[in-house]
Amino acid sequence: MLRRGRASLAFSFFAQGAAFALLVTRIPAIQDRYGVSDALLPAFLAAVPILAGVGSVSTEQLVKRIPPSRVLRWAQPVVLLALLGVGAGDSVVELGVSLAAFGLAVGALDASMNMLGVSLQRAYGRSIMLSFHAVFSLGGIVGASLAWVGAHWHLALWVSYLPVVLVLLPAALVGSRWYVDAADGSGAEAEDEKAGGGGQGLAFKLLLPLCLVMCFAYIGDSTVSNWSAKYLQDVLGSSEQLATVPYNVYMVTTLVGRAIGDLGVRRFGAVAVVRCGALVAAVGFAVVAVAPGPWVGMLGFTLLGLGLCVLVPQTFAAAGRLFPGASDAAVARLNVFNYVGFLVGSPLVGALGDLWSYRGAMLVPMVLVLVTLVYARSFETQPDRYGGGHERPRTADVGRGSNGL
Repeated sequence: MLRRGRASLAFSFFAQGAAFALLVTRIPAIQDRYGVSDALLPAFLAAVPILAGVGSVSTEQLVKRIPPSRVLRWAQPVVLLALLGVGAGDSVVELGVSLAAFGLAVGALDASMNMLGVSLQRAYGRSIMLSFHAVFSLGGIVGASLAWVGAHWHLALWVSYLPVVLVLLPAALVGSRWYVDAADGSGAEAEDEKAGGGGQGLAFKLLLPLCLVMCFAYIGDSTVSNWSAKYLQDVLGSSEQLATVPYNVYMVTTLVGRAIGDLGVRRFGAVAVVRCGALVAAVGFAVVAVAPGPWVGMLGFTLLGLGLCVLVPQTFAAAGRLFPGASDAAVARLNVFNYVGFLVGSPLVGALGDLWSYRGAMLVPMVLVLVTLVYARSFETQPDRYGGGHERPRTADVGRGSNGL
């Protein structure tokens, strides 16, 4: 039961990674298809994470009435169909409707996927969250590769998207039969539910450090995804072809880091892994900022992938441990800061680059990532008091912070 649940959830992460990559890597083609001006494009792009935040908050309310598995079961098809709508529309209005549907559904999808991941990790009694996010990275690599094929062969957007949707949509619906909800857990889970108050026990003072870590991690991630190519070409003097490589390298190293990250958590603990990831990411930003040429800059972006990749999965996992009886609500609220970081990161680096320098701008996400070290103890765990090896927050930590959200 748990193995099938884990495999089906991993496929959902894969499908989401592929769908998201197919959207963001074809933004220039989408702009050309609909004739969206450079002035209007940022509004369209900002609307997606804003609506995703709305979708995530709405999911917190939905899961009080229906299980997260049901939210995920229907959110994923909407994401895939909205992606197809983006590729097949004819007017700006149709593009806006498709992107709005994509954003709202992505928020629900991200929140419910991580809710199920947190509950499965608790059921397994060991770290497995990084493996789900590794599969997401793999899906992103596949999606970006398919997008390259579509661009190389000058395929219409709907021609690129349709085969992907036809494969992923039925597979996701079939796989959704084996999702495992938190309610499928043991008596200890039920006892936790009473203790957590079904979401009423969520304390903002405890959740805030994790929210900040999530936000800072996505500021770093959006810096790489939005500025790595421009930085390599305009600042470090690389060729146009070489400038496309850093993000691909970043995605591959993210996949590798997440694939082995769970082993590190089991061996050294979440705190050590998060601290190591933050330090490696900070070194990566420093290398990028002082790089004398494109190949050293490439090394910096490689280090960024290895460092940043562990922060987001471990933040979701820490929220689940910190609020074992209210993990769904904690994950939904924490997920909002994913989109906050995404919204802040790119404009922040761009503004600093224009006002100061792009080398100097890279030092800002470096400092923010280093702030994660201050909050590293929020990831601390102790052996499960119920038995079975589940990781739990320290009693002393849970006792601190009493103002509910």
